[in-house]
Amino acid sequence: MCAAPMPPLAHIFRGTFIHSTWTNPMEVLRDHLLGVSDSGKIVFLEEASQQEKLAKEWCFRPCQVRELSNHEFFMPGLVDTHIHAAQYSFAGSNVDLPLLDWLTKYTFPVEHKFQNLDFAEEIYTRVVRRTLKNGTTTACYFGTIHTDSSLLLAEITDKFGQRAFVGKVCMDLNVTVPEYKETTEVSIEETERFVSRMLQKNYSRVKPIVTPRFSLSCSETLLGKLGNLAKTHNLHIQSHISENSSEVAAVKNLFPDYKNYTDVYDRNNLLTNKTVMAHGCYLSAEELKVFRERGAALSHCPNSNLSLSSGFLNVLEVMKHKVKIGLGTALGLEKEIGNFEVGKEFDALLINPKASDSPIDLFSGDFFGDLSEAVIQKFLYVGDDRNIEEVYVGGKQVVPFSSSV
Repeated sequence: MCAAPMPPLAHIFRGTFIHSTWTNPMEVLRDHLLGVSDSGKIVFLEEASQQEKLAKEWCFRPCQVRELSNHEFFMPGLVDTHIHAAQYSFAGSNVDLPLLDWLTKYTFPVEHKFQNLDFAEEIYTRVVRRTLKNGTTTACYFGTIHTDSSLLLAEITDKFGQRAFVGKVCMDLNVTVPEYKETTEVSIEETERFVSRMLQKNYSRVKPIVTPRFSLSCSETLLGKLGNLAKTHNLHIQSHISENSSEVAAVKNLFPDYKNYTDVYDRNNLLTNKTVMAHGCYLSAEELKVFRERGAALSHCPNSNLSLSSGFLNVLEVMKHKVKIGLGTALGLEKEIGNFEVGKEFDALLINPKASDSPIDLFSGDFFGDLSEAVIQKFLYVGDDRNIEEVYVGGKQVVPFSSSV
């Protein structure tokens, strides 16, 4: 008999779960039971020896428990803090120029095409499907200056079940082709329309994020208005900072009355505990101190930095200043996702190192009855999407894709 009526469970898994906590960078929980409610929240994570007690408490039968193979494991979903969704069509190519020339020759002309909603739908559908398949359960997306296609990106993201922040890009300055930028007034009006529509939609897991492209492409007036907009609606903010030495010098010339690049954002209310800034390769100790005081985060993008020869981020220096930084953290969602603690939403990847087309070779020494940490490490370093059997966001299985999407 059940101890008392309890909410129904959507999933009960038995097997190995790995995650990180504030006190342990990698915790491996072997032979555990994890329960997920209909609302997508984790309601228990305990040793399998507690199954009888849990079954009475949560009213489930042994046949409802899904047992993983001894080589499979669950890990938290990946969080990508910086994705230019509109650049997906030329990902992996066109990396022969430094940042500012690269923007002019390749990026702006491609992003201009996103005024066409059919073009936008194809690219945005592909990038959402690809990132989900690769295990990205939460994404922070840059769209383009086009409001309607950016709204379409949010709609597609919601349809596929991905957790996301979506931003309409703002830029009114230093773009040579007029059609590639907006006037200050239009940028503000369209951003307000974008935010208003997003808030009206009230997607469960897709939220708007204020997105000045970077200080070099935004006037002081635009930056100030965007900061006020974010403050009024308590919104997240994303942009770029100190990616390239030429860019840093150009910002200094453009904003001579400000102390440094960070100060441009800070004095315009754009550096808050809901801000994530990409790159940060050339931030000074003084700037890092401001980041820490404001609670703002850095998104480290080593692949991009190397591909465009932008520079190197001294991660140890950033950590020494106690600034939030990560490839997969820093979006202010640590109370909702990130590990398998009770009360958080079940954003998770089911990993199969023995998948039929796996890029990982396993050997007898990798197993000693239970899954070894060596197998986990092999997936983290040489595994890929072929090892990701299933993807869950908020307790809902989103990969493999359903026929409806």
